[in-house]
Amino acid sequence: MVKLRLKRCGKKQRAVYRIVAIDVRSRREGRDLRRVGFYDPIKNQTHLNIPVILYFLEKGAQPTGTVQDISKKAGVFIELYPNQQTNFN
Repeated sequence: MVKLRLKRCGKKQRAVYRIVAIDVRSRREGRDLRRVGFYDPIKNQTHLNIPVILYFLEKGAQPTGTVQDISKKAGVFIELYPNQQTNFN
C-alpha cells in the first residue's frame, strides 16, 4: 500500500519536509517512490505537484492526516471530486 506522507529534512530545530509517495512498510527517512511536494512549517511555504498527487490518489494512495490538511488548503480534493458539493472539514 502506498501513502502520501512527510519526510523530514533540514537542520536541527529547522525542520523542513518533503511530501512523498512511499510504501507503508518503509521508515520515515526510507526510500520514496516519488517526491510530490515540499512543506516548510517555519516559513509556512508549500509547493505541491498537484497532477502527481491526483495520480497517486486515484491509484489508491492514502494521505496521512498532515498531508491531507495541506492538500485541503491547496484545493487538491476539489480537483479530485469536482461534482461533489460536500464540505471537506
